[in-house]
Amino acid sequence: MAETKTTWQLDPSHSSIEFAVKHMMFTTVRGRFKDFTGTIEADEQNPDRSTVRVEIAANSIDTGSADRDAHLRSADFLDVENHPTITFRSTGVDGAAKVEGDKFRVTGDLTIRGTTIPVTLEAVYEGTGKDPWGGIRSGSRATTSLDRREWGLKWNQALETGGILVANEVRVEVEVQAVKQ
Repeated sequence: MAETKTTWQLDPSHSSIEFAVKHMMFTTVRGRFKDFTGTIEADEQNPDRSTVRVEIAANSIDTGSADRDAHLRSADFLDVENHPTITFRSTGVDGAAKVEGDKFRVTGDLTIRGTTIPVTLEAVYEGTGKDPWGGIRSGSRATTSLDRREWGLKWNQALETGGILVANEVRVEVEVQAVKQ
């Protein structure tokens, strides 16, 4: 039987890992991680055996505010001095992505601040094509929601009007362009 596995490398210049969280319970603040790498081992015959590995430099967080970014890098949140890397290691893929628009799920272990918790990404296959340099590229997008407190990101302040300064729910949005190796 022919080998059905292919390796794809994430192209960070055409991919993004972004997040959104409510501030003061009524305004959404967005940010992104600017430095990450990733590998996809795709098994076309058995898509559920495909794997995804991503490493994110925690200190590459960027919300457009230097003061906020410094606070997010501190021990109150990501504690980048002691936990410089955020990782995702898939444990399963549910669904085959063959036609643009196909939906699938990627379940895996997300490690932040040394704590590993399983998460599921709801994903959509965006297509595959040949680039101008003769390579093959593929795109997907994925989303999930996390409760940041599960990873020890518990810092907050009560608001005088009720509620909290930083929401606990974090929405994650990932756009991936990968290059076939």
